[in-house]
Amino acid sequence: SKGKVEEMGILAGAGRTCSRRRVLWSWAASCYIWRNIIPHVSKGSRAIAVDLIGMGKSDKPDIGYHYDDHSRYVEGFVEALGLKDITLVIQDWGSLIGFRYAHEHEANVRGIAFMEASVRPLNFKDMPLDTRIMLPVVRTFPFGYLLIQVGNIFLSKLLPEMTPRKLTKEEIAAYHAPFPTIKSRKSVTQFPLEVPFSGKPAANHATVAGYSEWLKVTQMPKLFLNFSPGVLINKGMAEWIEKSLPNLTTVDCGAGKHFVQEDAPDLIGQKIVAWMSTQLSSQSEPSSRRIDMYKTRLWEAHGLHVACPDLDLVSATESQPSHAIL
Repeated sequence: SKGKVEEMGILAGAGRTCSRRRVLWSWAASCYIWRNIIPHVSKGSRAIAVDLIGMGKSDKPDIGYHYDDHSRYVEGFVEALGLKDITLVIQDWGSLIGFRYAHEHEANVRGIAFMEASVRPLNFKDMPLDTRIMLPVVRTFPFGYLLIQVGNIFLSKLLPEMTPRKLTKEEIAAYHAPFPTIKSRKSVTQFPLEVPFSGKPAANHATVAGYSEWLKVTQMPKLFLNFSPGVLINKGMAEWIEKSLPNLTTVDCGAGKHFVQEDAPDLIGQKIVAWMSTQLSSQSEPSSRRIDMYKTRLWEAHGLHVACPDLDLVSATESQPSHAIL
C-alpha cells in the first residue's frame, strides 16, 4: 500500500564529484556479481549496481515479481534518484529490464553495453541441450517451485556450472546469503517464468519483440561483449546481432558461458571504459574511487514504487548525466 517502506540494495563506486553515472543490472540473484567490474567503470564517474526487488539485499515484499513489477521498480528508482543520460550495462534477466527501459525512455539513455543478453525473443531450440531440457521443467509447477524455491538449484547448481572458474567458499556464501529460506527465494523462482521462450508468456514476448525491433533501428551506441560458447548468445545469435544492430561495437572476449562477470571482470571493465571513452565522448571529471554498500528506501507513490536515497549516494533532485549497471 502507499507509504509502505521497503529497501533496495545498492553497490556503488566512485567519488562525489563525478558528473556521469552508470547503472548495472544483471542476473537476478545479486549485484554482487559486479563487484570486480565497478572499480573499472567508476573511474571519473558514479557506477550504480542495483539489486532488483526481491533479490540480493533488496526487500522481498509479497508481490508477484512479474516482468512489469521489476520494470516499475526500476523506473521509480531511476526517477527518484534523478538519474540522467544513463549508460546501461546489462546481462541476463537485467537485459530484459534494461533494453525495455532504453526502448521506453530513449531520451534518458546514452548507450548500452551488453553481454549474455536477451536481444530478441528466445526459443528453446536455440539453447544448449542441458538448458533446453531444464527450462521447461523449472517453468512448470510444482517442479520449478520444488527445484528452485525449495531445492535452491539456481545457486547450488546453475551458478557453479555456468561459471568455468571455480568460485571460492566466500563467493558462494555471498551469493547464498540473501536467500536463506524457502520464502526468500520467491523472486528467484518466478523470474524464469517471466523470460519469454517460444512465444510464452505472450505479453512478455511482445515487449521483448518490441525492443528487439527498436534495437535494429536506433542509432544509440551499443557495445556487444561476446563470449563463446555462451548460453543466451550462441554463435548464430552473435552473427545476427552483428548483422542487425546499427552503431554496434563488438568485442570478442574469448571463452565464457553465462556468468561471465565472474570469469573476466577486468576484461569486461576495461572494454566498457574503452568503448565509453571513444563512443560516448565522456567529459566527466576524474574522481577518487571507492566501493561502498548503500541502501535506498522505496515506497509507493502515484502507482509506482519510487526510490529515494537513504544515505549520501546521490541527490534525488540532481539532474546530471548518469551511468547504470543492471
